[in-house]
Amino acid sequence: MRRLWLIFAQTATISLAVLFVVSTLKSDLLPWGKRGSIATIREAPEIGAGKMTGFSAAAGKAMPSVVNIFTSHEVRFPRNPLMDDPFFRRFFGEPEQDQTRRSISLGSGVIVSQEGYILTNHHVIKAADEIEVALSDGRKSMAKVVGSDPETDLAVLKVDFRNLVPVTFGHSESIKVGDVVLAIGNPFGVGETVTMGIVSALGRSHLGINTYENFIQTDAAINPGNSGGALVDSNGNLVGINTAIYSQSGGSLGIGFAIPVSLAKNVMEQIMEKGAVTRGWIGVEVQDISQDLADSFGLSDTRGALIAGVFRGGPAYSAGIRPGDILVELAGKKITDSSSMLNSIAELEPGTQASLKILRGGKEMKVRVSVGKRPDVKRR
Repeated sequence: MRRLWLIFAQTATISLAVLFVVSTLKSDLLPWGKRGSIATIREAPEIGAGKMTGFSAAAGKAMPSVVNIFTSHEVRFPRNPLMDDPFFRRFFGEPEQDQTRRSISLGSGVIVSQEGYILTNHHVIKAADEIEVALSDGRKSMAKVVGSDPETDLAVLKVDFRNLVPVTFGHSESIKVGDVVLAIGNPFGVGETVTMGIVSALGRSHLGINTYENFIQTDAAINPGNSGGALVDSNGNLVGINTAIYSQSGGSLGIGFAIPVSLAKNVMEQIMEKGAVTRGWIGVEVQDISQDLADSFGLSDTRGALIAGVFRGGPAYSAGIRPGDILVELAGKKITDSSSMLNSIAELEPGTQASLKILRGGKEMKVRVSVGKRPDVKRR
């Protein structure tokens, strides 16, 4: 009996020892043990009232001011002229009348005042029979065109809404390459969308998009439907109107262009006040100075604009300016190329006098010109 008790005690002791070791080192092997370790999760503290992270504050400030624009116009499809032939009419009967279909386009816009004025692109609303505006809060209304300017691709609409949230205008002249910007609009009609990028370049011109070009380039994604939307800085202030993209596929490739708010504001105010934009004009055709031209004229650099043509009877012709002259300064502003010259002349008030500095035959001359009004130009 004592021998059996001893065997039992030894067996129990060994079993308890084994159980202790297993439960300590391999508890998942036991039927009541843990089947896996519980991960230690670190949670961020809750954000207190009034605090924001990232650029949500900037987006939240600007988004209520951005609207979706839906335009439509009637497209007529003429009947096949072969159906007017008696031979065909014998077999196919009387020809059908011309067919019509409504074409719908998408775009964006920015609320600029509590009175219901909306800034957008000219190409968004051109040829539209009907324009519908949808606010971020879901309200919709038909809009009327106050005026548009094809040469800068800007237009102003008007809607009858109350409690609008107008955008805060920033200063496009203070932004720098590398600054963070947000593009807000309605890409592909999916709804209001915010994308982020940086300012990639400033003063982009010679793109063949508009007559007057001074674009902000950004890599913030801009897609079809974003046109007319807002480009805002990291504080939610408007610095540009999204206008165009460089793309071979129709989608964003990281090269988008926006009209600086300084230019957009000037055009907008003229449209609101007069229904159109008035620009200065001196009656010349200009071109950039290439290195070959600079060498042939004996110039040290390519700055300036070459007068390639002068309109007979125009202000420049009356002032004695002739083809071959090189314009280097206008109203105290240095002229770097043909684009800067066009923009500088456009800012002049018709009916005023402007001082020009030109180079002729290697000699510097000063000329005064009576600024005229730029004729209306129709763009498709």
